[in-house]
Amino acid sequence: MDGSAPVIDVQGLRVVRGGREAVRGVDFGIPPGEVTGLLGPSGCGKSSLMRAIMGVQVVAGGTVTVLGRPAGHPGLRRRVGYAAQTPSVYADLTVAENLRYFAAVLRAPRSDAERVLAETGLAESRKQQVGRLSGGQRARASLAVALLGSPELLVLDEPTVGLDPVLREELWQMFHTLRRSGTSLLVSSHVMDEAGRCDRLLLMRQGRVVAAETPDALRERTGTPDLEQAFLRLVRGGESAGAAGPSAAPRTPGPGTGGPTGGHGRHERPGGGSADTGARP
Repeated sequence: MDGSAPVIDVQGLRVVRGGREAVRGVDFGIPPGEVTGLLGPSGCGKSSLMRAIMGVQVVAGGTVTVLGRPAGHPGLRRRVGYAAQTPSVYADLTVAENLRYFAAVLRAPRSDAERVLAETGLAESRKQQVGRLSGGQRARASLAVALLGSPELLVLDEPTVGLDPVLREELWQMFHTLRRSGTSLLVSSHVMDEAGRCDRLLLMRQGRVVAAETPDALRERTGTPDLEQAFLRLVRGGESAGAAGPSAAPRTPGPGTGGPTGGHGRHERPGGGSADTGARP
């Protein structure tokens, strides 16, 4: 893959769920080597968009390309890590047992389990059953699974929801450490104060992407230093994000242009149901 090519390229994506259009013909590109925040209120279509990026969501139209391949392509299984909102690690196994199991599924080195335990601060909890962990520790266990195999891209669906401020800060520090090591991250949140922690923003409202730009560019465009107020001005002003129309946002062609929980989504989820991103459901 060309180092300047977008890690995620979405064109005309439409997703219909329960008879409702959850994602409405969005277009955007995400350059490599950045932490991109996908932000918007609950129910705006963030999770549907992320599932489409992982190739586990039936789409009504458009295309999604990830690391140069169609979303869900088997060749992406070891290159993309995914942590969904709902934990899919096994509650009756210890943290270490979960990591060894998923490392085997992914054919990752056995040493990876030790590496991600250290990276996520779970070394002291390695022998604890996941079902006995706090919510914050379970979130870390999910992230640890997503980190197995050193993926090039991490897709994290609201990984900080419900965490206290200290844990949120630690996770964001970890995200930027991963970014500095060369990993690209797409992190969703409905908490607008996390927007300023991102290198680039995708702001969603009612199934549409209303902005796709850096935080500084958004501040300049809306004339306010407060990113939450910037989002509200976009919504209240009815601004369309780009000349392509109200359902599209400005595309970002590359870097420097102003621009079981989770895991890699390649395993059988506890309780049944496939999370294999190698093929669309």
